[in-house]
Amino acid sequence: MKPYHFLGFDLGASSGKTVLGTLQDDKISTKELHRFPNGVVNILGKLRWNIIELYENIKQGMKVCASEITTKPASIAIDTWGVDYGLFAADGNILGLPYGYRDARTDGMMDEFFKIIPRDRVYELTGIQFMQLNTIFQLYSMVRAKSPLLRIVSDLLFMPDIINFFFTGNKKTEFTFATTSQLYNPCKKDWDDELFAALGISKDIMQEIVSPGTLHGNLSENIASETGLEQVPVVATASHDTGAAVAAVPTAGKDWAYISSGTWSLVGVEAKEPIITDQSLEFNFTNEGGVGETFRVLKNCMGLWPMQQCRKVWSINKKLSFDELTKMASSARPFGAIIDPDHPGFLNPPDMPEAIRQYCKKTGQTIPDNAADMTRSILEGLALKYRFIFDQLKQVYPHPISRIHIIGGGTQNRLLCQFTANATGIPVIAGPVEATAIGNIMVQAMGLGLVESHAEIRNIIANSFELDNYQPQAIEKWDAAYERFLNILQ
Repeated sequence: MKPYHFLGFDLGASSGKTVLGTLQDDKISTKELHRFPNGVVNILGKLRWNIIELYENIKQGMKVCASEITTKPASIAIDTWGVDYGLFAADGNILGLPYGYRDARTDGMMDEFFKIIPRDRVYELTGIQFMQLNTIFQLYSMVRAKSPLLRIVSDLLFMPDIINFFFTGNKKTEFTFATTSQLYNPCKKDWDDELFAALGISKDIMQEIVSPGTLHGNLSENIASETGLEQVPVVATASHDTGAAVAAVPTAGKDWAYISSGTWSLVGVEAKEPIITDQSLEFNFTNEGGVGETFRVLKNCMGLWPMQQCRKVWSINKKLSFDELTKMASSARPFGAIIDPDHPGFLNPPDMPEAIRQYCKKTGQTIPDNAADMTRSILEGLALKYRFIFDQLKQVYPHPISRIHIIGGGTQNRLLCQFTANATGIPVIAGPVEATAIGNIMVQAMGLGLVESHAEIRNIIANSFELDNYQPQAIEKWDAAYERFLNILQ
């Protein structure tokens, strides 16, 4: 089999990268070509994404690709974090910089919206976990603020849709991303009329929903000329980053679960149908679209964000790498303080270490007084929260879970992987690290007919990467810590 090259753009909330994937002889290999920082910009107290800078960095990645390989890529595709969007006028101009999901404009919006449609009805229509950052509540904040943009908006495009529009001039929304918005009805397989009526916003601003692997069009002539990449096909891959990552889980069968581990942790299973029940509502599970007409039944919880934010504060005085912090934590005293990483105080505090100290004080625990102890508390708290979610998941998912696949950047934190096995009592398989970019690339290959099915995607990935295995240890000690964790949650 001759080699086929694919170009994947993977945009996260803190960085973006351009990855070249090469498919040959039933194996996939990847090479990072270009990496750049990303982050919200605070403008007059509002958190915004610099979409123009992102676009320019993506074009730079194309230029690097054009200089690296002698044959053009078979296609290109982009994935990003979920829920955020931009508004466009009828003439195709963007109406301002898109808001970032951590912006405070959604504070209190869920409760206000539930006065129009009750919480259980919204869940019945969408099956999506309630988080104030969801698109529906971002839009409702605009309605409540009487934003003048809603009078002139013609199109709503989600973050990957915006870039694809800039690439091709075509407007579409891919299935895995559409479901994150809490505006999509999985039973009707379309945007939900009742929710848009409640918002007072026309459903006409939304785009056609297409399946992962659908062709968007070809790269525009002017971008092809500027970057030297030619007018290659642009594919609507699994454009929500977690959808792409889960597509890359190297497994088969039904007896497995996943944790997509990074700034956020996405903890769940893959199902053929959404699970929308009174109990899944009680536990606040979400049903997001996946590749191959599947649904990711999961809960979105805090990931390595507290550790990232602590490191930022600590590095003011002394630069500390994540590896150094993890090594320090491995030697720290176990279970000194137990934290719930999803406590609201950890969402976006100005000083994360101080927020953790205040949390420990309020919960009557020993306050960690150094970076090693605090890092260990963060990682132990994450692992215990994973167990909490899996205990709930077992009550709504009809199949046993005999292994957990951890994918994404968090696989590099070996201590967290081992803690996860210990806390849950379930063997952990970690890898691949670049699951999101790999899933992005392999869905492109499937869209072009070079890979026949999702099952073949996973088989190729399993044959291409080394995986790490972790067996549960010290289960009794972790069981005792879990009891403490449950008491703190209450």
